Amino acid sequence: MVVKCNSFGLYGIDGYKVEVEASLELGQEVFDLVGLPDAAVKESKDRVRNAFKNTGYQFPMSRITVNLAPAEFKKVGAIYDFPIFIALMKASGNLAADVSDCAFLGELSLSGGLRAINGVLPMTIKAKECNIKRLFVPADNAAEGAVVKGIEVYPVESVRDVIMFFRGEKEMFPANPVPYDEFKDAEMPDFSQVSGQYEAKRALEIAAAGGHNVLLIGPPGSGKSMLAKRMPGILPDMTFEETIETTKVHSIAGTLPKGAPLIRRRPFRAPHHTVSPVALSGGGVTVKPGEISLANNGVLFLDELPEFGRKTMEVLRQPLEDGVVTVSRASGKFTYPCNIMLIAAMNPCPCGYFNHPTRSCSCSPQAIARYLNRVSGPLLDRFDIHIEVPPVEYEELSKRKPEESSAEIKKRVDRAREIQTARYKNSRTTCNARLSDAQFGEFCVISDDAAKLLKTAFDKMGLSARAYNRILKVARTIADLDESEKIELRHVAEAVQYRSLDRKYWGDKF
Repeated sequence: MVVKCNSFGLYGIDGYKVEVEASLELGQEVFDLVGLPDAAVKESKDRVRNAFKNTGYQFPMSRITVNLAPAEFKKVGAIYDFPIFIALMKASGNLAADVSDCAFLGELSLSGGLRAINGVLPMTIKAKECNIKRLFVPADNAAEGAVVKGIEVYPVESVRDVIMFFRGEKEMFPANPVPYDEFKDAEMPDFSQVSGQYEAKRALEIAAAGGHNVLLIGPPGSGKSMLAKRMPGILPDMTFEETIETTKVHSIAGTLPKGAPLIRRRPFRAPHHTVSPVALSGGGVTVKPGEISLANNGVLFLDELPEFGRKTMEVLRQPLEDGVVTVSRASGKFTYPCNIMLIAAMNPCPCGYFNHPTRSCSCSPQAIARYLNRVSGPLLDRFDIHIEVPPVEYEELSKRKPEESSAEIKKRVDRAREIQTARYKNSRTTCNARLSDAQFGEFCVISDDAAKLLKTAFDKMGLSARAYNRILKVARTIADLDESEKIELRHVAEAVQYRSLDRKYWGDKF
């Protein structure tokens, strides 16, 4: 007789249904596990056998075949221990309950306890779509699964508890979802703690309002990293859909903070410059999202940009344009979202003091050129805003006057985003940085004076078509902060300033 039990697996950012089929036959005691399992899944045989023994149940002394269907997907990880255990309990006659509307996820300990697993949220969403009524998961994952409405998620400490529940010997209750509005946000660093740097703050406000990528250039200690780390505090709050998408990525990667079933604060990821291309884009033997996807709907900060490997930096180019990153492996093609704001910081030269007002640079012109040229032209072109962060004067550091807080800046950013949401409500565009070429004519209406200035800048600065478009997008954002429907001369003039630093440091090369 063949018995079936429901479970789920992960393919990219989504879940898929897995049927665990178990068959017992007379013959030599053998335990075969088929259905394209990886090494961790094959080890389930030993964990399940010991869980039977240590929870007081008789392990079936038969020829056992367990199939994980469909066989076209490679089964990864120890999440199938629990459903295999339930399937064998039914096949051996130890459990008579109907579990056709149930699904099971979890890694077993040798004593029969359940350990937390990754990816519960996307698998719970898929379980609901498959009309599963009850989902049994490790207790540590229950709050994460309970976020999904329309399905009962039961926290399980031990398989014995589940067996007793189905036999009517013990009560179990589904986890109560934490209301979305009750999730507490972690404390964030505030812009009020940054003295001076008004031009840089203005540039970052524009970037937050339009979702633009930013390159910060300045000497050591000028506050580049300090400014970047405060960006999440002025970004608009995530929508529920963005929250779910971001949480799914972190759930799959196993980076969901303990006790936080949902990520409400926009992510801020700052990988070290030694990060590999695979760690940045995603992949590995067991394919997982990379840093660029973990920053989805948030900020990816690359400090000391020229120190990153050339291949690592070039990995960013296509995902920045497409908003997704696709990882192709022998086991399949996996697509992860990466709708990010990229902020990068760098020194102007190896010693950091090229063009410094008070300290002399010790680098040769050749060393400066080699250092700057580590950043390729195509990547540099993908930064909408280039801003110089000069050293802060003593008077700015010592004055008592309070600086503008992140909350005050965020109010202006939120208002600009509201304007964009209303403007793009009938399209897939979410902010000015995502404007498509076809939308420029409709949404970027520009005055005659502004158009003349833009043409002059294009000709004199030798801008690329991409740079032209990015200037127009930034000008659109500045106009939104000004609550102006038309892009005026002053908006274009400010936007052009944010594209002049590449000419100052890299000359006419790009």
